[in-house]
Amino acid sequence: MRTMRRMAVATILGLVMLHAQGSFDRNCVPCHRREKVSLRKTFMNALLIYSGERNMKAGLRYFLRHPSKETSAMGEEYFKTHRLKKPLKLSDKELDEALDTYWQRYKVVGKLE
Repeated sequence: MRTMRRMAVATILGLVMLHAQGSFDRNCVPCHRREKVSLRKTFMNALLIYSGERNMKAGLRYFLRHPSKETSAMGEEYFKTHRLKKPLKLSDKELDEALDTYWQRYKVVGKLE
């Protein structure tokens, strides 16, 4: 009986911690780690293409909903070793939260001295 309670408490704590991480840490980071794709490099590639926060978020949002080689921020070389991802099944709210976190974590403006 005590073992079952401990397992239940551990499961609940794990779920609470997972939810507290945020959409970006739950949905983006694990996949990028598994695929060995640098989030920073992807960010910089997207920033070169889209030239700013609003355009970048809109471009990434479109790509994540409708992935294709033509709308990817990665070059042709990338697809020689990586597959094209499937469309994300996140809610609009979760996707916007993930993109906001991505921007805040990797933006350069305001971090240079």
